[in-house]
Amino acid sequence: MKILIIEDEIDMLENMKQSLEKEGFLVETAPNKQSAFSKIGIYNYDCILLDIGLPDGNGLDILKELKNNGINDGVIIVSAKDSLDDKLKGLNLGADDYLPKPFHMAELNARVKAVLRRKNFEGNKNIEIGNLIANPEERTVMVNNIKIDLNRKELDILLYLIANKNRLVNKTALAEHVWGDHIDQADNFEFIYSQIKNLRKKLTIHKSDIEIKSVYGIGYRLDI
Repeated sequence: MKILIIEDEIDMLENMKQSLEKEGFLVETAPNKQSAFSKIGIYNYDCILLDIGLPDGNGLDILKELKNNGINDGVIIVSAKDSLDDKLKGLNLGADDYLPKPFHMAELNARVKAVLRRKNFEGNKNIEIGNLIANPEERTVMVNNIKIDLNRKELDILLYLIANKNRLVNKTALAEHVWGDHIDQADNFEFIYSQIKNLRKKLTIHKSDIEIKSVYGIGYRLDI
């Protein structure tokens, strides 16, 4: 799952980033409003951690922009401003949660996972599709109660397709979601094809009910 942290305190930003990366998340950062707008204008995120007090403006302006453009990324306001007015403004604008500073990183991780469950997996810890069970928080996948050994990118691809099951996922969107900013350095999509090929092979070996179908020139769809 892909997280964007919008935070101007560098030490706090790094602590949050390192903590979330240890949980297996792909994390990108923006230290100010301008940088944040450039990120959300290009990439999609599963969850955005948003500070209100940014050096170049109010973080709530970012939240307004997201909602005005119909972008439904999960948003957790993370701010030292712990007033009731700020909290109500954020929640009324569409934020999913509000976490006042200071906080323990364990609580941040728990809040992020809760938002992701609600947004992507209907509030469930385990997602069952046919004979496959995936647990995004524990990062495990089982078929017929047997664990499948997937590398990090294979698992990220599978979870993204599960979150968008029965939808056609554009290969560019998939690449940006799983590889983040590093996608800009790629000349083609061979790295995706390779991971998809290996993922399909493992699902077939374990006799999974689900199938990753290709739509030529566009992307992929998870079918059962």
